[in-house]
Amino acid sequence: MTKRAFIAGVTGQDGAYLSRLLLEHGYTVFGLARRSSSGSSGERLRWLGVADRVTMLGGDVLDPASLAAALAVAKPDEVYNLAAQSSVGLSWGQASLTGQVTGLGASNLLEATRAVAPDARFYQASSSEIFGNSDREVQDETTPPHPRSPYAAAKLYAHWMTVCYRESFGMHASAGILFNHESPLRGLEFVTRKVTDAAARIKRGLAKELRLGNVEAQRDWGHARDHVRAMWLMLQQESPDDYVVATGRATSVRNMAEIAFDHAGLKLDDYLVIDQAQQRPADVPKLRGDAGKAHRVLGWTPETSLEATIREMVDADLARLAA
Repeated sequence: MTKRAFIAGVTGQDGAYLSRLLLEHGYTVFGLARRSSSGSSGERLRWLGVADRVTMLGGDVLDPASLAAALAVAKPDEVYNLAAQSSVGLSWGQASLTGQVTGLGASNLLEATRAVAPDARFYQASSSEIFGNSDREVQDETTPPHPRSPYAAAKLYAHWMTVCYRESFGMHASAGILFNHESPLRGLEFVTRKVTDAAARIKRGLAKELRLGNVEAQRDWGHARDHVRAMWLMLQQESPDDYVVATGRATSVRNMAEIAFDHAGLKLDDYLVIDQAQQRPADVPKLRGDAGKAHRVLGWTPETSLEATIREMVDADLARLAA
């Protein structure tokens, strides 16, 4: 029988790539769409050519009744919670909202799933930001958390609620602790897309500079296409568990930007402006993940390098501007 999947956060970067992956595997896909959201139009789904194959259901992760109603219609075999206020930087100005959507939203969906679709397998999108100011060179599933932003704190709550529901109610609930993952579908509020958009605009003569804050921060960047494959693999396992999903390579913001500008035929130092106003109240200097467990248990390995990811993003932004 055809499997049925329900995705909260379907209109985001990960939701779009996951929808395409599930459709390729023959799933019937339902997405939760907050009708008041500007992102509910599904532009990312259209960009990937799958918008007309995803059934949208109205609802909001902050409205438990709407979640229950949507799940009753979808009758899912798998539930993916990708819904969040997902910008670390923006979370400082929207701390309460981030806590509600990113944290409480996850517990609302867990409870709705337990009540309406108790046999469904549940995926929670956790984040490497929960490790924050880690004293370990490389982070894995055993690394103690040390969140350094409202976003990270909210993600940590959602992560532990997933563990609680798994251990308390026997739900097949897994959490993927995903390190940074990018694509042409990334929002402009994220540093990778900000960089690739600026490189494209400067190349087209539409901008003269790139303003960044801490360019020495290092992150483990992969491609969203690879990371959503890990999400799906987690729910195909007999037993639920938590997995770090990462490339194992840390790169500075400066070096990532150099990749983008080199691909556009530009020299980064000619356009980079360090803007102290863009510094975060508490930053995380370095994150690098150890995905050894995902390799061993899931058989997952990343297929797209950071260089290939950034070049794909630059090319997409150049094409957008040309259009």
